[in-house]
Amino acid sequence: MTNLNEAINNLSDDDVKVRKEAVESLVGITDEEAIEPLIKATTDDNAQVRFKAAEILGSMGDVAVDKLIEEFENAEGKNKRFLAFALKETEDEKVIPYFVEACEDEDFGVRKVAVRSLGELQAENELPTIEKCLEDEDWGVKLAAIQALGDIATDDAIDLIKNARKAESDKDFKKSCNKAIKKAQKRQKAKASGESVVKLIPMSTLKEMEKTNVQKAIKEYERYVETKQKKDAPYKRLCVLYRKANDRDNEIRVIETAIEVFDGTKKVDYFKKRLEKLK
Repeated sequence: MTNLNEAINNLSDDDVKVRKEAVESLVGITDEEAIEPLIKATTDDNAQVRFKAAEILGSMGDVAVDKLIEEFENAEGKNKRFLAFALKETEDEKVIPYFVEACEDEDFGVRKVAVRSLGELQAENELPTIEKCLEDEDWGVKLAAIQALGDIATDDAIDLIKNARKAESDKDFKKSCNKAIKKAQKRQKAKASGESVVKLIPMSTLKEMEKTNVQKAIKEYERYVETKQKKDAPYKRLCVLYRKANDRDNEIRVIETAIEVFDGTKKVDYFKKRLEKLK
């Protein structure tokens, strides 16, 4: 099994196969020592290495976000794109101002990720910035702005989508607007009834994700727990992953949440028995 230092060294190997194996071996890492080598890997010649490095950085959370912001501010052109993706994956609200600024970046790819991220981060106060992106010269940026407005799903955001739909003659663009409006209205309805508006990745996808990026899988399973979904499988899988990581406190937290959610049902028995073993 490749150790940390060997993996870091292999990220700069001349053989792309070695670099691919190295970045894959760093999935789930939270060691600060790996941050700068992974940031460098986001500019690798190979797209697979770039994407995986950015994904790992985004999954590292607080330990990497400040360094990512620093690098993002100093990067230019295509080298900035995967840093933008990594920042988006952190889901940290402190990155919002940097995405606002990046919506005017010279690189269309950076602008596209930036405006899309404002929607995913629920940056409701940044509607004027997103609105400007509706006039962007790049088609992809304009569509990303529509998707962002659909994510934010306020009445003002929906009005902006409708105005953009009215002003544009392209049929595909209008279809994208209609889709975004439907998504926004669905979110509004769910929010009004007290339901979760968090996007949940299907369990089948998460089980596969465990094999390639366990840290991201944990993050996605946590969405089921945070929103107290009525399926017991995510709670069980998350407990298993925390158990493998010797993270007793988080496993207990998940179990206690499950007991609360499934109280009065047969499903609760499994979690009660597991909690007795841990305490």
